[in-house]
Amino acid sequence: MISNWLSATLARRNIHYGWAMVGVTFLTALIAAGTVGAPGVFIVPLQKEFGWSTAEISSALSIRFILFGLMAPFAAALLNRYGLRNVTLTSLLVVASGLVASLFMTQIWQLVLLWGVVIGLGTGMTALVLGATIAARWFSTRRGLVVGILTASVATGQLVFLPLLASLTESLGWRMALGLICVMLGVAALAVLLVMRDRPSDLGLRPFGDEGTEPLPVPPPNAAPIVAAALGALCDAAKTKVFWILFATFFICGASTNGLVQVHLIPMCLDFGIPQVQAAGLLAAMGIFDFVGTIASGWLSDRYDNRWLLFWYYGLRGLSLLFLPFTDFSFYALSLFAMFYGLDWIATVPPTVRLTAQRFGPERANLVFGWIFAGHQLGAGVAAFGAGLSRTVLESYLPAFFVAGALCVFAALIILLIARPAKLAAAA
Repeated sequence: MISNWLSATLARRNIHYGWAMVGVTFLTALIAAGTVGAPGVFIVPLQKEFGWSTAEISSALSIRFILFGLMAPFAAALLNRYGLRNVTLTSLLVVASGLVASLFMTQIWQLVLLWGVVIGLGTGMTALVLGATIAARWFSTRRGLVVGILTASVATGQLVFLPLLASLTESLGWRMALGLICVMLGVAALAVLLVMRDRPSDLGLRPFGDEGTEPLPVPPPNAAPIVAAALGALCDAAKTKVFWILFATFFICGASTNGLVQVHLIPMCLDFGIPQVQAAGLLAAMGIFDFVGTIASGWLSDRYDNRWLLFWYYGLRGLSLLFLPFTDFSFYALSLFAMFYGLDWIATVPPTVRLTAQRFGPERANLVFGWIFAGHQLGAGVAAFGAGLSRTVLESYLPAFFVAGALCVFAALIILLIARPAKLAAAA
């Protein structure tokens, strides 16, 4: 098999196969990020072709965000039960099927069904839980860094795809741009099929950083019902204050990133006379800064109090969102916003994952984080619809940016209500 050959080749170069898992997961998440971010480019072309309002299109995207989030805890159970490769391949197939079918849609209910339900469920089958699972299974050390790298793939997906998709849409139409995404999903599926394995023990290895000499035994088959495993983790976690604080702050995280900026920044820029390709370039610039910021966040989360990291991330994000409506939307002002906001777009993920693992243990971390991530996507869904409604009713996106900025400041304050971890307190 390719994976066995690759494992032997990497071993001769003293490289652990876990880094190959990071590479293929990064590629998959990068292309998935392009799929999730693409509708921001398509809003205006769909309005022109079909006459749909911003609120109608936003309702489909809102459903997608919510289902994407609600699938996360069940995705963790699916990964535990059926394996990383099987679930990831199924996810890519479902998403590609929904996109291909949407090339022929003509009615708003078809948009809701395909871009809302089908793609929401398909992308939700892995979500950010896949990266958290890779880090937990394949790495004994450097977990924060791995989560940072895999989370940064979202930023890289925007960097690579959005300007290209915007250019293709402008010159050849949105269907051609959508066709390119389908081709890239096929490339990701092939890479997953050839490289991805479920556990280090499948290749006779121990996790990276584990100094043991014998491969870890393969755990017994997980026969627990998917729903029972996910809901059981929720019932236990919901009894703690930590869970609800992390859930609330991640709700605000989703509302202030995916649901607001990723979906509505491009059409808002068009309101101020900024061309679509230039607006997509602005998102790409955010992707560059976020790539750096998220990897740095992973490095920092291995070394410093994650509560204070989140305090600064949410606080600075809130200030940047409150700053934007007061600018003149010039090139200089938008560039400053892209840099400041981009540095912590999803830098919140590594500290949140580590806090979850510290408080709920490595065995249930992906299940509990799945529910916390559900809060993230619920926030994204609320913001995607709310900002679209603001544009339709008030003829402006700016009120949504004020609300999101204020919520981020609130998140910065409540995250400090989590008690300091006992190990950190003892070390101090």
